[in-house]
Amino acid sequence: MLARWRDTLQVLARTGASPHIRSMITKEQWRKFIDQPAVEWTIFVLGILFMIAAIPVGALPGPGGVFVFAIGLAMVLKTSMWAKRRYVRFKRSKPKAGSWADWALRRRSARRRTKLQKEREAEALTTSPSETIASPERRAN
Repeated sequence: MLARWRDTLQVLARTGASPHIRSMITKEQWRKFIDQPAVEWTIFVLGILFMIAAIPVGALPGPGGVFVFAIGLAMVLKTSMWAKRRYVRFKRSKPKAGSWADWALRRRSARRRTKLQKEREAEALTTSPSETIASPERRAN
């Protein structure tokens, strides 16, 4: 009985066929679904509700309100150009707070900016003093 079961498994492994498993949704299908107006409005409204719910949740002990607000903000920023423009304006006026918000929202642009900044800092550290041009004050002496 066990040998027969093993043979069946080997046959299935060789064919690679498993008709009972359906393929997962692709990124393109997901983006088409998210881009539908009804879905966008639903996500926007849920985001607003999460941000409103963060107020009473924030009164409870613990950091729960921060996480609820962050989830709501991410949902609103995903679907609203008006909110994105306001967010960019906020980041420009308060860069330190904006960088924390980018980090918390796990934004790709924030990761790209920090990666570029680290590369520039590493490049500045690797250049030797002989490669840098002497300042005019040093040349005069």
